[in-house]
Amino acid sequence: MAQAFVNSKMQPAKVVVFIKPTCPYCRRTQELLSQLPFKEGLLEFVDITTTSDTNEIQDYLQHLRGAKTVPQFFISKESIGGCTELVTMHEKGELFTCLK
Repeated sequence: MAQAFVNSKMQPAKVVVFIKPTCPYCRRTQELLSQLPFKEGLLEFVDITTTSDTNEIQDYLQHLRGAKTVPQFFISKESIGGCTELVTMHEKGELFTCLK
């Protein structure tokens, strides 16, 4: 169920970020990405706490990326990383290029 849920969110040319709303790193990621000019429907924040499968989702994310922590940032089906990687890309000027 968790695998199907996560995979259903990842689509070509779409940015998906799996989050928990109480996490400060998730909020930082949301703030940063919300400042960028995404076309309608190409950015989605998925609150994994709204399902009863939160632990299973994090287990599957660990399988995909090697980490259970959130946020987890994907472009299409490619794992980009978490908040640290996102902020680093932004500071180096690589984030906008990566998102094109």
